[in-house]
Amino acid sequence: MKKIKHLGTLTTIASLALLLTGCVQRTKSGKPYGIIYDYLAVPTQHIMNWIASLLGGSYGWAIIAVTFIIRMVLLPMMIEQSRKATVQQEKMAYVKPQMTAIQKRQKEATTNEEKAAVSQQMMSLYRDNGISMTGGMGCLPILIQFPIFAALYAAIQYSPELASGTGSLFMGFSLGKPNLILAGLSFIVYLLQGWLGTLGIPADQKKSMMSMMIVSPLMIFFISFRAPAGLGLYFFVGGIFACIQTLIIYLYRPRIRASVEAEMKKNPPKVVVPPAPVTPAQPKTTTIAQEHDENRKRNAGKQQHHK
Repeated sequence: MKKIKHLGTLTTIASLALLLTGCVQRTKSGKPYGIIYDYLAVPTQHIMNWIASLLGGSYGWAIIAVTFIIRMVLLPMMIEQSRKATVQQEKMAYVKPQMTAIQKRQKEATTNEEKAAVSQQMMSLYRDNGISMTGGMGCLPILIQFPIFAALYAAIQYSPELASGTGSLFMGFSLGKPNLILAGLSFIVYLLQGWLGTLGIPADQKKSMMSMMIVSPLMIFFISFRAPAGLGLYFFVGGIFACIQTLIIYLYRPRIRASVEAEMKKNPPKVVVPPAPVTPAQPKTTTIAQEHDENRKRNAGKQQHHK
């Protein structure tokens, strides 16, 4: 389920990066324009300019302040979504034996009818036991972050203040140019967040999460390395908040586990019994000698009846 969550986030980020690269166009003189730039980037640039003026003209601190505000607003919703996902993980442990048996049948299925029947059985297992196919992670957090990421990406990418000027310098590097150090820090902090997400997870679930724990930070590193350092700074600070969010859920997990255990005792997991295989009726085969013997017995019975 965590894999689904990370995969959805990565797909969103990668799609946005490609989308924003093509949506923001430039005139012959080099001035950017387009819906994304005019309605998202420009207002965000004004906000960053205003915050930077309050913080001594530093756009680095302005980006950190914007990230802090955004993350604080989203934090309650993100924690609630993570709590729901954790509840789903705990419920999964109770239906694991059934799921393993169904997955075995999926591998053994040879016909389309068998595959469809097994898939239907898997859906019934999820539905009857109140388990979400998406792991409890709704689309709302991603949809909310979509315009925010789009605004910050375009604002930082095409900000004239970040492209030049003393305000674009932060901790000795330019926020308007790619920076390997910030990209590396973003990679490390999201790798740490992925590791924290495996704490308290059963070994079988942890194994399935390992690949995404590496792929997600690598994707963020790739985007941060190619984008201006201001975006890498946004990822780095956002990653710190993601670690805090994961730690909160980790500390809250024993209470979630106890709640799910009490629910399972009150309402035990529903068993999805696989349909019994239908054995086709075998045709009755008799030899000529057997038929002759049966006819002789029937004739003898008729003669006794007439007597």
